[in-house]
Amino acid sequence: MRIFLDSADTYVISQWAQMGILDGVTTNPTLLSRQTKNPTQLIQEICSLLPNGVISVEVVETEAQAAYKQARAIHDIASNIAVKIPCHKNYYSIIKRLVSEKVRLNITLVFSLTQGLMMSKLGVDYISPFVGRLDDSGKNGIELIRHLCLMKERYQFSTQILAASIRDVDHFAYVITCGADVITLPVEVLEKAVSHSLTDKGIEQFTQDWKKLGIDQFP
Repeated sequence: MRIFLDSADTYVISQWAQMGILDGVTTNPTLLSRQTKNPTQLIQEICSLLPNGVISVEVVETEAQAAYKQARAIHDIASNIAVKIPCHKNYYSIIKRLVSEKVRLNITLVFSLTQGLMMSKLGVDYISPFVGRLDDSGKNGIELIRHLCLMKERYQFSTQILAASIRDVDHFAYVITCGADVITLPVEVLEKAVSHSLTDKGIEQFTQDWKKLGIDQFP
């Protein structure tokens, strides 16, 4: 499974990029709006922090042809960008066109198995089902991930499932067991996922026991 960071904060991205576990970054208009830098310059900087990763950047135009032109412009910012487009029927024709033009796409705001099927038939690179937001609506977000993974396996689609809107470590664990290709995590969840109180306690105990030997240098 590949791990993306759901953030537009270059300081945070830089810190995690150095650890070697990040495979990409997902941004959206909300995350970009929280930063003070020019959005284009910010995206360029994020792309440079993870040159071998995939950086998702969303269109903000709502009219289809304007969104197409913006998608092409976003694609041209850097070679490692995936253009995010909402999963709405108004965009189907431009999604098809962009796929034919070899533009890497991440179709966002996916909330149903049938939406996932349509995007997989169009041959997009990624679909982003929103686990937490689906839970908020009274549905089961993890169940959707499981069904999408089964659909992909049964019909041998190449589209990758990118689990998004992850609220906690339990969500993370469930997505792993479902077999999703990618997960994108907010930094708060990633911080908790890489930590465990028993690990901390074990390190403390080993350190205390080692000090009892009174050895100044080892090996």
